[in-house]
Amino acid sequence: MTQPPGQKRGEGAAGPSRGSHFVFLMIALLVFVIIWSTFSGRSQLTLSYSEYLDLIEQGQIRTAVVHPDTLEVTGEFNGTERRGGGAYTSYRVRFPTSEALDRVTQKLIEEEVKVETSEPSVWTNLFSPQMLILILLVLGPLVLIFWLFSRQMQVSGQSQAFNFGKSRAQLYEGKVGVTFKDVAGVEEAKEELAEVVDFLKNPKKYTAMGAQIPKGILLVGPPGTGKTLLARAVAGEAGVPFFYISGSDFVEMFVGVGAARVRDLFDQAKKRRPCLVFIDELDAVGRRRGAGIGGGHDEREQTLNQLLVELDGFEANSGIIVLAATNRPDVLDPALLRPGRFDRRVIVDRPDIKGRIEILKIHLRDKPVGQDVDVAVLARRTPGFTGADLRNVCNEAALLAARRGKTQITMEEFDEAIDKVMAGPERKSRVITEKEKRLVAYHELGHAITAWALPHADPVHKISILPRGLAQGYTVILPEEDRYFATREEMMDRISALLGGRVAEELVFGEISTGASNDLERATEIARDMVTVYGMSDHLGPISYGKRGHEVFLGKDLVEQRNYSDQIAYLIDQEVRRIVDDCYDQAREVLKKYLPHLHFLAEVIMDREHLRREEFEAIMESFDPDNPPQYRPGGPLPIPPKGGKKKPPAPEVSPQQETKPAEGEDFVPGPAPA
Repeated sequence: MTQPPGQKRGEGAAGPSRGSHFVFLMIALLVFVIIWSTFSGRSQLTLSYSEYLDLIEQGQIRTAVVHPDTLEVTGEFNGTERRGGGAYTSYRVRFPTSEALDRVTQKLIEEEVKVETSEPSVWTNLFSPQMLILILLVLGPLVLIFWLFSRQMQVSGQSQAFNFGKSRAQLYEGKVGVTFKDVAGVEEAKEELAEVVDFLKNPKKYTAMGAQIPKGILLVGPPGTGKTLLARAVAGEAGVPFFYISGSDFVEMFVGVGAARVRDLFDQAKKRRPCLVFIDELDAVGRRRGAGIGGGHDEREQTLNQLLVELDGFEANSGIIVLAATNRPDVLDPALLRPGRFDRRVIVDRPDIKGRIEILKIHLRDKPVGQDVDVAVLARRTPGFTGADLRNVCNEAALLAARRGKTQITMEEFDEAIDKVMAGPERKSRVITEKEKRLVAYHELGHAITAWALPHADPVHKISILPRGLAQGYTVILPEEDRYFATREEMMDRISALLGGRVAEELVFGEISTGASNDLERATEIARDMVTVYGMSDHLGPISYGKRGHEVFLGKDLVEQRNYSDQIAYLIDQEVRRIVDDCYDQAREVLKKYLPHLHFLAEVIMDREHLRREEFEAIMESFDPDNPPQYRPGGPLPIPPKGGKKKPPAPEVSPQQETKPAEGEDFVPGPAPA
């Protein structure tokens, strides 16, 4: 929560509390008592011993009162300006030693002066100047510490008791430090938001045309695509106050607190109009109403109701533009999305290849990059990566270069960083047997050769038998370009490539292992979507099976409901089984044809532990089964100059073919533990 300018935290308009006045009054009273006790006494003289004897012999002293360290005498003292004039003036004199006091007292007795003794009372000692000064020096710091402690407790109690419903929004005024130059890969979203910036800078241009700027703008997209960064860039470009708060900051365990925080947030925003209010993770507070057991009186729903009123209620909030971000627009309440509240929905999607190039340039502009680094190559190798993924790749590459003692980041570090982000860290310490290592090699090569031979499969970028993450080995299969649709033939070839690892194990070892569990799961999922979602089955026709509904108590969490009979369910299972079996047979035919290639590449990768796309394709295109090349462990690869054999046509197999729309990279993990 931000404090109003010029006002200290914990103080209201009335200024300091009464406790501070009381402490100041007590300290002033103590100082006054010390000064009064010091200077309000009778006149004090500092006389020598001989002067006292003269006064006694002259008979000017009538009475004397002996105190522990002083002598108070009363008499008629005349004749000296130092002592002043007048009769029977009393003087109280302090003696330096007790022996001097005793001699003077004895002399007074001899001159028949009335001498009395006085025992000091407790109050006399307590209110003596020395004692009061000591009390001030000892108790003064204690009183000050107690006052500071009580004031802190008072401020804390007030903040908890009275500031519980205050907004927790962070206010940025002219110090965001991010502009549209720092955002790339989302050009359409930047154009939409540039209109908001222009309105905040030149509102008269729009009001003259009778136009109204959208009250609310909802940024929708997958995690890591830069929604929060876009909101910060809008604030940096507009140069207006920017309130930032998360949706979870509104909701508390006490009913009514969230609504109070919403009211306080917009009250602060009204005082600083024009301004921007950014609510991150809106789904935390904007979930569809009626999804809880508490009915309409639970805390989250009251907070949402107050937010709806503030966005577009009876009182207009002109000059306040609300930005919100979420990656779950399907769970938001319809009343929150209607025009007048969030008028505009801006899609912040994964960047394409041009966007990835621009994002990489932004993240590499402050890093020492080697001459061999090609940003376009990195962008082609990272389809489906978000801006956060690309930032992570650049950071991992920089860490690797620093760890190796290099002064520049080379392409080698970037390649390893991409593998680390996609498949996890490399586990060099894991010790596996020679048999398992050979099994992993044939499994991964089964994926790669099947994908290389099929005409509609994506190209292989890398094969490795080094364990990464949960996989014992991995094969990276990536598309050449960004694709948003997939044909039936492409999906069928993808299933065949997934099953190629299991087929290779069966052909070479005569047995199968648990390493293909994830491959089978993904292949079955693609085949079932082909039948039930995309209508790619000739037997069941272009019909979508399975109704996607929602469970009210889960807040519109999607679940699949059957809208077909048991007979159709049986046919769906049969059709999925047929598609998977056809793809399995297709992978078997491919690997039988390229079995010599499989054995040779297995020896190569057992020695080198990984193969890149150029090396793999060169061996496959130049390999002659009748005259196989010789490979010696540790030696160079038998790769001829460019212009060797071309990729042969795939074997004729006639299954129905297809797969799920491409979501970016096609990463095929190798064997994993059972």
